[in-house]
Amino acid sequence: MFKLLTENWTLKLISLVFALVLWTFIMGERRLEVGYRIPLELQAIPQGLMVANEVPNLVDIRISGPRTLLTKFSPNDFSIVVDLTDLRPGLTTFKRLEERLNLPSGLRVTRVSPSFVDLKLERVKSKLVPIKVVLSGEPFQGYRLSSIKAVPAQVTIEGAESEMKSVTQVTTEPVELTGVNESFSLIVPLEYQGTYTRFQNEKTTEVQVVIQPIEQPQQESAETLDKP
Repeated sequence: MFKLLTENWTLKLISLVFALVLWTFIMGERRLEVGYRIPLELQAIPQGLMVANEVPNLVDIRISGPRTLLTKFSPNDFSIVVDLTDLRPGLTTFKRLEERLNLPSGLRVTRVSPSFVDLKLERVKSKLVPIKVVLSGEPFQGYRLSSIKAVPAQVTIEGAESEMKSVTQVTTEPVELTGVNESFSLIVPLEYQGTYTRFQNEKTTEVQVVIQPIEQPQQESAETLDKP
């Protein structure tokens, strides 16, 4: 048996190496299909316009190709770029997103989700709106709130033209008055949650609070009342 195995061992070794090389080649060229998540990038948004609808940040794709190529493919090196140059306000649909992906030769996109994106462009507008101071609690017993004001009393909001129409004011975080017996001023954050609108610059205001003692009515003494 041993003699049978050792006969022509050189030829058998060469055959084994050839078989291994052939198996490696076949496995390397076998076609596979793999899923990836590719970034979706918006480029060249026209000046004075903004995207005013939800757009996915990532696109799911499936790529088919030889195993040797797929092992070298890195989704971090690729993205789907949508160029918005010269677009005007309104809704634009971009189809066939897979054609915007520059894949190496030999790889093919078999599925993409979503296969298209809708982009709504709107003009960017700004608006000066009043600040409403929100209060919480009551001053200490025997004291009252005399006056309150915000400095500045207005703030600029900017964003999508359609949403800007419904913005009438912003509010402050609650200013606590519980147990207060003297005047004070406080820098307070502003609260506003717009979908496609935001603060242009300032996000705080100074709230100036004036607290005064409650004046007790003076009662005339009984002696005074008895005078004719």
